[in-house]
Amino acid sequence: MRSLLVLIDGLGDEPIPGWNGLTPFQRARHLNIDKLLAGNAAAEISICEDDIVPESCSCILRLLGVKNEFIPRSRSYLELLAHNRDISEFEMVLRCNLVAVNNDGVITAFNGAGLNPLEMQSAAAVCDDILKDIEFIHLSEYRNLMILNREEQVLNCMVPPPHENVGENIFSLLAELKHNSLAMKYFLEVSARKLQNFSRNGIRYMLYPWGAADRCVLPSFQALHQLKGAAVCKAEIVAGIAKALGMQVEIPKHATGDIDTDIDAKATSVLKLLPENDFVLAHFNGSDEASHRYDAAGKQHFIEKIDKGFLGRIMQEYKQPVKIVVCGDHVTSSVSGKHGRGAVPVVAGISNGLAVTTHMTSYQDIINFLMRESD
Repeated sequence: MRSLLVLIDGLGDEPIPGWNGLTPFQRARHLNIDKLLAGNAAAEISICEDDIVPESCSCILRLLGVKNEFIPRSRSYLELLAHNRDISEFEMVLRCNLVAVNNDGVITAFNGAGLNPLEMQSAAAVCDDILKDIEFIHLSEYRNLMILNREEQVLNCMVPPPHENVGENIFSLLAELKHNSLAMKYFLEVSARKLQNFSRNGIRYMLYPWGAADRCVLPSFQALHQLKGAAVCKAEIVAGIAKALGMQVEIPKHATGDIDTDIDAKATSVLKLLPENDFVLAHFNGSDEASHRYDAAGKQHFIEKIDKGFLGRIMQEYKQPVKIVVCGDHVTSSVSGKHGRGAVPVVAGISNGLAVTTHMTSYQDIINFLMRESD
């Protein structure tokens, strides 16, 4: 029997003020998820528990059965793999956000708010070729990567995530990084001057490097589970994870990493891949982005769109029995905008098959349900 993991990034949340204690998932109308439950109750499980960081890289790798010792220190290397690029053992890679700051240097947005995608691409372009020892790679919108020679003092510098530090001073947050690397200090100072042309209404834009990582090797999905796997996604981290695990990756043409993604196209891709693969991962990133913007209503409506436009099509058009799990990877609070270790909704069932009683108490139960040999 085939298996499908519908991963709604940051699905977990906290009660929203004014919603009578409901979360976006609880408030959303999701008839197909309810049908999948077939009498079972939705479980609440912490994927990260207390031993890994509550963020997509570590939590998704855990849900795919990768042991803790193989989980990299940062997701930046896997995001690089998503763009068919690798580094040597003598290099490292960092994530690099385009952030908005006010005149006092306080971060007002971690995601280049105020600029459209084309303007963000232009902003990234002016940061090319600042320093021959640093390669700057634009990914999408506010997301970029930096490649430079491996420096232990940079690898071990714990720069906090920008999405967790909106309202904090960027110069204080990056002080240790700039102190540890003269190359990084020079690059950031020159890029800040080049980006002044994008300033508007008292807001300017700066680069925020973080999440340094070196090269890593993951076990293959086939070796872990003796199954053939595929992923349908847009987010670079998910594409990178899938490529590192040797899974087939499909990125629909009009997919995005936000709530405007082409949900129907993702359903079409999954329907194509299910007959060819034992396991398919379908990832939706918009729910996480909505929470980071404190947009609980947008998150609720996105969940409803996934239920109707994606899950509804799969359950109606895929005629064979298929095991399905719908869950989140971590909590992303629409109140604070931050990730958390709390429990996420988990729904498991079989479409076009006999109703099953599922007892989901830990992430291992999710893995066992999806990856065990089909009867």
